[in-house]
Amino acid sequence: MIGNGQSTRDASAPLLSIRGVETYYGKIVALRGVDIDVNPGEIVTLIGANGAGKSTLMMTICGDPQARNGTITYDGVDITRMATHEIIRRKIAQSPEGRRIFPRMSVLENLQMGAITADLDHFDEDLERVFALFPVLKSRQSQRGGTLSGGEQQMLAIARALMGRPRLLLLDEPSLGLAPLIVKQIFEVIGELNRNEGLTVFLVEQNAYHALKLAHRGYVMVNGAITMSGTGKELLAREEVRAAYLEGGRH
Repeated sequence: MIGNGQSTRDASAPLLSIRGVETYYGKIVALRGVDIDVNPGEIVTLIGANGAGKSTLMMTICGDPQARNGTITYDGVDITRMATHEIIRRKIAQSPEGRRIFPRMSVLENLQMGAITADLDHFDEDLERVFALFPVLKSRQSQRGGTLSGGEQQMLAIARALMGRPRLLLLDEPSLGLAPLIVKQIFEVIGELNRNEGLTVFLVEQNAYHALKLAHRGYVMVNGAITMSGTGKELLAREEVRAAYLEGGRH
């Protein structure tokens, strides 16, 4: 890292590189030597059963908790020991598991919170961008976030993350608890952002079928360790993936 904090990343290097990361909760090992790369312009997904450590990895990338061992490099800079607010300022945005919107704030106020790290000169433009992606939010601008449906809250959580103009969007279980039609809509928006804007996306998801169909590449996590990797198509075709995560291959 150069003294003024600018990136030293090689243009061909991953935007996000995770090497040998181990994370603990007290004495309990949550992540076991995790290696993952996310290249610029990719959608990369991490699948695994509930409790496998997927959300812990997302939180570790954002610095809470911090990795005890290993390194996390973003845009050529080691962010392993950085505070969360410093990481977010580097244009990494997260839509966390469980949405975690501000329930007493209006939709518009939630979106304003997401724009804190962005150039406010573009606020109106960015607002119209997320309203075009999620039209229902435009009609609910003054409505409190906590009164939205689960699907609408998920849309708001993603839109709030996008208001920060991220280069890397971290999505943690965006389909959790949602109706199939809403899930389809959300995954279509993720694909559109990647195709039309080149947005890099790291997606943690229990819905392996939708995630692997969408992703350029994927990883499988079991008990805090990466056990498989490949293109989305390759992993969809793997018999052990289909048996464990695709209801015995019925999709």
